Parts: sequence; C-alpha cells; structure tokens
Amino acid sequence: ADPTEIELHHGSLSKEVRIDVEDRFKSGELDGLVCTSSMELGIDVGRVDHVVQYGSPREVARLLQRVGRAGHRRDLVSEGTVVTQGGDDALEALAIARRAGEELVEPANIHHGSLDTVANQIVGLVMDEGEVHAREAYETVTNAYPFADLSEPEFQEVVRELDGNRLLWLDEETDTLEKSGGTWQYFYANLSMIPDEATYEVYDMSSRRGIGTLDEQFVVNFAGPGETFVQRGEMWKITEIDEEEERVNVTPIPDPTGEVPSWVGREIPVPKPVAEEVGRIRGEAAAALEAGSTPEAVAADLAERYPTDRETVASALKPVVDHVEAGHPTPTDERIVIEGSARTVAVNAAFGHEVNETLARLLAALVGQRAGSSVGMDVDPYRIEFEVPGGVDPGTFREVLETTDPERLEAYLELAVKKSDALKFTLAQVAAKFGAVKRYKEGRGKFGGDRLLAALEDTPVYDEALREVFHADLAVPETADLLAGVQEGALDLAIARERTPLGTAGRSAGTEFLVPDNADADVIETVRERIQDDRVILFCLHCTDWKHTTKVRRVRDQPECPECGSTRIAALNPWDDETVAAVRAPEKDDEQERRTERAHRAASLVQTHGKRAVIALAARGVGPHNAARIINKLREDEDEFYRDVLRQEREYARTQSFWD
Repeated sequence: ADPTEIELHHGSLSKEVRIDVEDRFKSGELDGLVCTSSMELGIDVGRVDHVVQYGSPREVARLLQRVGRAGHRRDLVSEGTVVTQGGDDALEALAIARRAGEELVEPANIHHGSLDTVANQIVGLVMDEGEVHAREAYETVTNAYPFADLSEPEFQEVVRELDGNRLLWLDEETDTLEKSGGTWQYFYANLSMIPDEATYEVYDMSSRRGIGTLDEQFVVNFAGPGETFVQRGEMWKITEIDEEEERVNVTPIPDPTGEVPSWVGREIPVPKPVAEEVGRIRGEAAAALEAGSTPEAVAADLAERYPTDRETVASALKPVVDHVEAGHPTPTDERIVIEGSARTVAVNAAFGHEVNETLARLLAALVGQRAGSSVGMDVDPYRIEFEVPGGVDPGTFREVLETTDPERLEAYLELAVKKSDALKFTLAQVAAKFGAVKRYKEGRGKFGGDRLLAALEDTPVYDEALREVFHADLAVPETADLLAGVQEGALDLAIARERTPLGTAGRSAGTEFLVPDNADADVIETVRERIQDDRVILFCLHCTDWKHTTKVRRVRDQPECPECGSTRIAALNPWDDETVAAVRAPEKDDEQERRTERAHRAASLVQTHGKRAVIALAARGVGPHNAARIINKLREDEDEFYRDVLRQEREYARTQSFWD
C-alpha cells in the first residue's frame, strides 16, 4: 500500500463514507486513520500497531479505550503516544498516563433514582399487566440497584404525575394502576430513554454545501447570528439559524487571525483526581524551584517518575517556572489562588471540571447578588475566570468562600441553576418522558423554557430535571467538602493582586451569564438581547397568504408583506399557528373570533409603531393591550422601554404560572 494512504473518520461524515473507511482500514488498505471519538465504539477495527492521541485524553478510561485499539491481542502490548500542547495539557496527560499504569480507572457514573426512568417503567408494567397494584410496582422498581433508595412518597408522586398526564389511571380506593387511553401511545413513543435531540446541519452559504452538523443543545444555548465557531479546522460566522429546516447558515471567515471563537463544543470533563494530581505536580515543582533547584533538575526528576522525556516535562513546566520567578503563590491541590485585574477575577482551583463548574455557579450567583449585577463565568479544570462589575475584586470572592455555609450549597445552586439554559433544556426532555408534553420539541418550542419551568416547578418532572443537571454537570458533595476545607484551614486561600502566568494559561469552555434579580443595567442589556433572539411569526392580515417565522433582531423597522405589500402585519408567538388558522377560517367559532380580534390589534400596533411593537409583543406575557400601554408611555431613553417590558414580564410570571 502507498505509505501516504491515510483517511479521515468522524461522526459528521455520511454513513456510507464512514463504512467505506472502516472496511478499508480493517482490510489493511490504509496505513493510517485520523479519527475522532467516532472510532471509540466497540467495532472490529482490525490490526493497529500504534495509536497517537492528540491532546490530553482527559480521563484514564478514554486513554485505555483509545490506546487499547493497538496490539489488540492477548499476546501483544498496546502501544500509544500522547502528543500534547504543553502546559496544563501536558501535565494532565502525564497524570493520566501514570494513573493508567497503576490501573486507577474512573468509576462508572451511575444515575441513582432517575424519576423519568421510574415513570417509564411504571407505564411499562401497566402496559404489560393491564392492572397492577401500586405496592407491587414499587417493589419491582426498587429491586433494581439504581432505584433501591427510592422512597414510597417519591414513587407516589411519580404515579400521581402519570395519572394527571393520563398515562394511566390511579384507583385510590384500591391503590391499583390501570391502563388508560394514553398508556399505549406513550409506551411505544418512549421505548428508549435516550433523550430526543435534533441535529442541525451547518450550511456554508458561500459554497452552497453542507460542512457538518451541530447538536441542538449547543445551537439553543450558544448560537446566534454573528457568533463564531470552529468546524473542520476553519472559522465560521453564523448568518442565520433556520429552526424549521434545522439548519445553521454560516459564512467562512477568510482571515481568522485574531478571531476568538464565541463558543465551542462541550469538553470531556477532567475528573477531580486527575486535576488534583496536576496541582500536586505544580506544587512539587514550585517547592523545588523555591528551594533552589534548576528547572532542568526539576524536569529530570519528573521524567524519572512519569512516562515521558525531559524536554516534554520542561516545556510543560514553563508556566510554573515563570509563575514562581514572578513571586506569585502557586495554585496546587492544597491551595486556591484568587487573582484579578480590572473587570476580571480568576479563581485558580485544580479540582476538575465538575467541582469548578459547581464552584463557578455558586460564586457567580452570590457575588452577582452582592454586586447587583451579572457575573460571567468561564470554566476549565484548573481555573474559573469571572467577568465582574466595578467594585468587585479578589477579596469579594475570598469573603464568599470563607463565609458560605457548605450545608446550604445545594439550595444556593438550585437558585443559580434555575436561571440557566441547561435546566430549561433538560426540563423539556424530562417533561416529554413524563408525558407532560407530547414531544420534546413541543416542550422546548411551543411552551418555552420559562413557561414550562413555571408550570412544572413543584412536580417530579422538575425534581428529575434538576437531579439530571446536578448529576451531569455538578459535584455538590465534593464542592461542599472544598468549602469546609477552606473554612477549617485544610485548604490554603491566597490572593495575587495581578494576573499570573498560571492564571492566564487556561482554555475556554464557553461563557454563560447568571443574572441576579436586582441587577439593573446589565439585566436590561440581557433582556434586550434575549428578546432580540426570540422568534416571532409575522403574518399578513391583508392577504393572509404570507406567514414567516424569524428572530426579532431580523425584523425590519417597518415589516411589510412581500406578497401584497401591506404593512398590516401581526406579530404572533412562534407557537401560535392556531391564530393563523383562526384568521383564515371562513366561518369562525367564538374562540377563533377572539383570536382574530387579538391578531388585528397586534397588526394595528405593528403598522403604527413598526419593530418596536414587534419587540413588545415578543416579550413573555405581553399581549396587544399591555404592548400598547408600554409603547405609548413617554420615556427618556430606550433602556426605560426595556425596563417597562421586563416589569410586565415579571408581573406576568407573578400572576400566571402557565397559559394554555
């Protein structure tokens, strides 16, 4: 075979291309394969001599899974090389390689007490038996290890939720569960517990071709017109998101020099023990350097203890050497270092993704509440970087760490997570598995995250969504232990008054803003951006032929029908197809008359006030009557307009938790 015969394999390639590459690799036609985690699956890949892992594998299990592809016979030894990018990446890979050699593999992260799974199994039992006693169903479920600790009250809450959603009938006199009309429909629609999630095509508008795909969660949470990201090794800018076609339209950035991606895919989380070992290596190196050892001697010592060479260690330790030479306290597995400059504060904490994510959400919420303004956060396994308002400095963060009660951590986090897109996204998925909405997209689209949250907050659906977010993203017990360690003196807490080499060496994982209730200017800007990103239906009431769904920011100053030229355009909620049908109906019932009248009032506002009316009507709980009142009010600046919109939204949330 030609020694240069190398192919690519990754998940966004077509199935046919992937199968062809796999077959050619297994048959020996190819000498090399450049692939992503798409080749981690348990397929027979044939004979592999050596695996090259680019970048830290993040986990011991992943290193073993990938390198284990080589020498895949009982009489052979698997061989692999990790090529790192220096700094944290290299130290992390060293820690993982050592731990792999000692068989210190991460334990499986098992879900315990998953309530949507309980709901699914209860419906399955009823489907199978036709009628089952609640006690018998409870005993069947709790015989399974992941549900052994499920309490009877929790089980009963799930049953009541299923009964309320008409997925079964609960006979309270006999305590039996019986089939209902919705049992079989739910059962066959939910044979799998894998959450529904769309995949968006990424489409290059300049070349008119597809270039890959993006998961819906990233599109919903991070993407928007003007945002930039990297795919296929190139930088792209989003021009439009077509929700109906599930397509992200992009254009290439010809000269990406100096461009920073606005958002990136979710990283594989680095476990706490791995991150702590990186902190320990830093601490040992810093102690040796401070005691008079040369960088070369420190590198030689580490190369003796880890499977690498001196040059690799020397390169990896350069940020540590620079840090020590500058006289800064070194962040280790036993010391947190807080540093800051201008509007940025960094908390150097070598405790892994999940602990740092938990700590970040706590600090962003509590510091933001104190400051009365939003706090941005950017998390990696070794540091958390915060964007803070004026008047907030490292001392503010130190005070929060030293005074926050570890026993109240979970309650604080629930308040913080409520504001996040992650909970709203998960809630829509869980609601579908509980039958609270028919389909996941109905939960995300028709009812909207905030409205669904308000409707389900005191139900097992909300409890399960919160549990899933905590399980997937956070580490509450470990973070509580960290807070206790700080307050008891087991963990050192130091402050650096300027940015440090280690503090500025991080890798970005995407910024999310958590906004406290009493924020003002930053909240107004957040409201402005959120409404601009909301979707509306524009519907012409003159010809009634033209209907278009778009984001508010893409609406013209004076909307006009491209079919007939009329400016009598109603701005409707993106799920309000019933109003469109009502307007078009030749004979209308009372409900359709009401909807038609409301549409005409909305169109009158848009015709008179243009895009400002569209903005007001796109807000949550703001109908034509309240929109007119907001628009016609005299005010000094645009911020006052958005402040009135926000005030009306809060009044809506306070007085009406859910609208049919």
